[in-house]
This record gives sequence, C-alpha cells and structure tokens, in this order.
Amino acid sequence: MVGIPRESWMVLAAAGGGIALVQTLRLWWGGASRRWRLAAQSARATAGEARAEKLLMKAGYRLVARQATERWVVRVDGEAHEVTLRADFVVARGGRRYVAEVKTGEEAPDVAAPATRRQLLEYRCAFGVDGVLLVDAEAREVHAIDFTLPMQPSSLRAVLVAVIAGLIVGAATVAAIALR
Repeated sequence: MVGIPRESWMVLAAAGGGIALVQTLRLWWGGASRRWRLAAQSARATAGEARAEKLLMKAGYRLVARQATERWVVRVDGEAHEVTLRADFVVARGGRRYVAEVKTGEEAPDVAAPATRRQLLEYRCAFGVDGVLLVDAEAREVHAIDFTLPMQPSSLRAVLVAVIAGLIVGAATVAAIALR
C-alpha cells in the first residue's frame, strides 16, 4: 500500500479548515445581516410612529391611546378563539374615534398592499371605532380609509322593519291630527 505524503495531508487539512472557516463566516454573516436589517426596520418604524403622532396632532386629532390592544373573538366552526390586536394609535376628532395605523417603507403605506388592507379592515371591525386612518409616516400623509361593506340579509330585514314601523307611526300620527 502506498502512503500519502505528509505534505498532501497538510494541504487537505488546510483546505478542509479553509472550507470550514468560509462556511462559518457565511452562516455568521447571514444571521448578522438579518439582525441588522430587523434593527434598521425597527428603528425606522419607531421613528415613523413618533412622526405620525405629530402628524395626527397637527391634523386636529386628539390622542386617546398608544399601542392600543383589543381582544376579539373569531369563530372557527362555531368555536370561539380569542385574538389580541394591537393598533399603533386610537385617536379622536369631532366626536368620532379612529384607529390610526402607521406604515413606513415602499409598499406598506399603500392600501393596495393586501396585508395593509386586511389589517385595516380587521381593526375597523374589531375596535368598534368610527373609522380607520392610514398614516404614511415617510410621506407625512394621513389618509381616512373607508370600507364599503355589503349589507347582510339580517341587517336588511332590520332596516325594512324599521321603515315599515316608521310609516305606521307616521300614518297614525297624521290620522290622529286629522281627526282632531
């Protein structure tokens, strides 16, 4: 059996060590770059919220709550599941209350972004407010968002019953006045 020269073993060991070092650095860099990116996003969001609060005050809104939470029951196959929602702000103006959600970046401040739109709709339903505001902190804009929701058949019946009851009461009142 032919032995491998000692120099070859040294070259193989050095190559293996080099590969291990490169792999270790690659893994470290991937983790570190994710942490740096998340830290930058967090700093951007924090600065955006501070800017948004000033924008809302300047637009005449009064701050009711920061980082407001709401428990909401979602039913899955009839079984109740509680979820907690956290909105950036609850504000008020003119006797009406709003959830204000602050967004930064390229896509998030756009209501065409599905995640943003769904979040705002969820807040509108869960918080029991009069409306929702989308605050584009970087463009320094506050947008009132309104969702046109379809009327449920049960709601339509309730409206119809109220209209008929109003007509009956109105007719009775007219008849009572006419008979005097």
